[in-house]
Amino acid sequence: MTQRAFPILMYHQVGTPAPRGTPSRSLCVATDDFASHMRWLKRFGYRGVSMRDLMPYLEGKKTGKVIGITFDDGYRNVHVNALPVLQELGFTATNYFVSGEIDGFNRWDVAKGIPQAACMSKAELREWAALGHEVGSHTSSHPRLDQIAPADARQEILDSRHRLEDLIGGPVDAFCYPHGGVNAAVRDMVEEAGYTNATTIKSRRARANDDPLLLPRLTVRRGYGWARVLIKSLIG
Repeated sequence: MTQRAFPILMYHQVGTPAPRGTPSRSLCVATDDFASHMRWLKRFGYRGVSMRDLMPYLEGKKTGKVIGITFDDGYRNVHVNALPVLQELGFTATNYFVSGEIDGFNRWDVAKGIPQAACMSKAELREWAALGHEVGSHTSSHPRLDQIAPADARQEILDSRHRLEDLIGGPVDAFCYPHGGVNAAVRDMVEEAGYTNATTIKSRRARANDDPLLLPRLTVRRGYGWARVLIKSLIG
């Protein structure tokens, strides 16, 4: 039976969660849990794919049981803990990098009391790309684009793409809206900047008739077992 809707999973960090009570603790999935999610999805016949590899399925050019795997922010612990699992299973994934924090940290989270977490270095980002995974853009500094001046939003969107393309020597077609902040004007800026797909935080499976620049995703949180991830993937 042809799959008519495609789940796109949204992860952030993969590793040891911060202490109980820490803001956004739920967005750090334990390494063993992530590995379990991926291995069980494969056992049920799914193949994890990047947004670049998923788009032909959404466009109706390919058919099969695929599931989009995405990571926000470009954390180093994804390179350390998630990348080996993806490689083991033959999955691909998209990581949306904050281009101004390559070899930096989650500076945008400081005011919220979220613990500092390192972002990938240039070498790690390039290795991510060299292994067949996708480098996506998450702006230069992670602002909420629908709450800043249009000229600033446009520069965040454009500059990030250009810097990431310079780093990998190839196109960056995938974009993700920081904090889910998007309106019609921001969406059009992303299109004008040359991106071909973009993801949001709207929670459901993606469908063929969705706007490719407003694709929904399913958030995966700390403590989710493989069965919960599978159920989310099946019913959105």
